[in-house]
Amino acid sequence: MLHLPFRTLFFILLTIITLGTMEELDAQKKDEIPKIKVPDTPSITKHTLKINGKTLNYTATTGYITLESETGEENAHIFYIAYTKDGVNDPTTRPVTFSFNGGPGSSSVWLHLGVLGPRRVAMTDDGMSLPPPYQLVDNEQTWLEESDLIFIDPVTTGFSRAAEEKKAKNYHGFRGDINSVGHFIRRYVSDNKRWGSPKYIIGESYGTTRASALSSHLINKYGMYLNGIILVSAITNFQTARFERGNDLPYILFLPTYAASAYYHKKLAKEYLDMELSKFLDEVEVFATGEYTTALMKGYKLGKEERQTIIDKLHQYTGLSKTYIDRADLRINIHKFKKELLRTDYEVIGRFDSRYKMKDMNGNGEYAEMDPSYQPTILGTFGTLINDYLGRELEFSSKLPYNILTGRVHPWDYSVFENKYVNTSENLRKAMIMNPHMKVWIANGYYDLATPYFATEYTMDHLQMEKKLFDNIWMTYYPAGHMMYLLKESLIQMKGEASKFYKDSQKK
Repeated sequence: MLHLPFRTLFFILLTIITLGTMEELDAQKKDEIPKIKVPDTPSITKHTLKINGKTLNYTATTGYITLESETGEENAHIFYIAYTKDGVNDPTTRPVTFSFNGGPGSSSVWLHLGVLGPRRVAMTDDGMSLPPPYQLVDNEQTWLEESDLIFIDPVTTGFSRAAEEKKAKNYHGFRGDINSVGHFIRRYVSDNKRWGSPKYIIGESYGTTRASALSSHLINKYGMYLNGIILVSAITNFQTARFERGNDLPYILFLPTYAASAYYHKKLAKEYLDMELSKFLDEVEVFATGEYTTALMKGYKLGKEERQTIIDKLHQYTGLSKTYIDRADLRINIHKFKKELLRTDYEVIGRFDSRYKMKDMNGNGEYAEMDPSYQPTILGTFGTLINDYLGRELEFSSKLPYNILTGRVHPWDYSVFENKYVNTSENLRKAMIMNPHMKVWIANGYYDLATPYFATEYTMDHLQMEKKLFDNIWMTYYPAGHMMYLLKESLIQMKGEASKFYKDSQKK
């Protein structure tokens, strides 16, 4: 037997007591960590909407679904707004559509109050904001006619929060985001007995990155197959939009949108301005994927005469000076293009929608002070009206700020894509193979400099799947930007196309 001196035994005993006390204190501190409190019951309100002389009665449900682990631990509270048509006895006859925007860090407000929901932000017909105080109006183009609508705010956006602040970072990344939004969709479908309903997902911008990943995630995790997925201003392969040294792809794929922007602002020769926009872009696309691609691939080996030919054509199609194009080494960066196109007019154009323009303080700068298609136009209107609408019409109140578009989710964790570009088009491809009945609708704005239509076409053309599955992909185009629905004619066009999509994707 080992014999220890009394002093040694005393210190061992003291250490054990101290460690035990510390563990008790740690446990006590853990219990004292403040939890986010959310209402136990949702706000339920009844509404009526007149559409072309017909009455649509519906219920709005505003509240939370708490995401829990299988052991019952609360992890996150996801805020949502659901619109369901009244008088539907058989849910299998009524589609349900889950909607979200992107960012990362954006709430669902844009698709909600811009195009899908029964109420929308009042704007001019060409998509400009009206003077404050702003107004909501009945949306006669609402998709509620076609489907029940569920608007999801991912964690830290809108009123959604992690159950504990320290857990928030678990959701601020690609994997955690997909898991939590997928978990929410599964819970909503189960809680509301909608497994038998036709099911759809619609995402915008980074929301299309999320939606594409979810299309296979829902199959693999829950055995949930979608009837359709709708991608508004899509980006599923980030290589198409990363202007980095050694990656020439974005310069090629952004060129048609540069050309469309120059066309809109009348910075081109009359022979091009006299053409229909689509015909003009057909010509630019041929050049972009032909002579221009070849020239960039040659790099230093590009001959002097051939280089000058490329400079001349880029000048013709973009309206930029030949000197600028030469100094840029034939590679036009999107952020600099926004500043350069109207530099002689001391104006910059919008990234989300290049139709918008504004005076910029620094006429010599390389980058714009702000985006004329965001801060001066839509941020104030949508931000004001979602807060007013939630309180007055949906009768929901919270002490939390409603995060419209927050930077609190950054840095966004892309570690699952370490040392490669983010690419969820592969998830979409696998979902289409596993679920060959799923239809894909992609809406593109000609003046979108954030997610250009030609980059989306390139991505879809490289899915590498059997030819017949490409028949399930439907591309539509609008004479507007990232939020094409702000233009009234595009809003109306989208509603007609939505009706067709829902009908076609449910054919037996």
